[in-house]
Amino acid sequence: MTTPPPPHPRPGPLHRLSFALIIAQLGLMSLAWSLVAPLLSLLLPRRAGTRFGRSAISFIYRSAWSTAQRLGMMRIDSSALDALRDEAGGLIVAANHPTMLDALVVVARLPRGVCIMKAELSHNIFLGTGARLARYIRNDAGRGMVRDAVDCLKEGGQLVLFPEGTRMPPGETRRYGISGALLAAETGRLIVPVAHDAGYYWPRRGLLKRAGTIRVVFGPPIQTAGRDPREINAEAQEWIEAHSRQ
Repeated sequence: MTTPPPPHPRPGPLHRLSFALIIAQLGLMSLAWSLVAPLLSLLLPRRAGTRFGRSAISFIYRSAWSTAQRLGMMRIDSSALDALRDEAGGLIVAANHPTMLDALVVVARLPRGVCIMKAELSHNIFLGTGARLARYIRNDAGRGMVRDAVDCLKEGGQLVLFPEGTRMPPGETRRYGISGALLAAETGRLIVPVAHDAGYYWPRRGLLKRAGTIRVVFGPPIQTAGRDPREINAEAQEWIEAHSRQ
């Protein structure tokens, strides 16, 4: 029997104002970038444009979280991921997904990070053109998605994915997909398990709840060459479960 998460305190006026400022900053910076990205896609060589596009998205998210921390809205301890930033060669970052902030928190620390994103977001006015410049991967392309993910890894990208497939707040039963392990086994790239120990909870609608710290840690890289994907997946899941807040 799972334990329900603790009740959420009612957000006060200052909390609401801080939340609005963070969302406004994210929105304005993303919108400005979406206007610049198409021009850069025409002017820059593909590889340079991809690299710059990924770094720009990382900078936007990192700036927003810096503002959030200065406002006292949240505390984010994700500096451990800096050790992965200059890791040579492609790798897969497999993370748990307790909040709607997780991809943004990870990508903020990984300028080479590449997300597998919902297909409809590629047409979003705030995200679409920037994601296309950065060559983020749509999740509706079937074999094309797998090919793009393999190409990303071979080119040295850091593929960020969530084996749970969707947001799983504390107290809910987690189910882990095997797609990341299959990609790792096919390419021989490392899987790095990542755990968000989330003191915050952001529902699909509404404000950030339950003040605390988002702490992000990563485990030892998992060797994948020549191994059964099910074994790889089980090892990553075991580490993530052991280091996630229940």
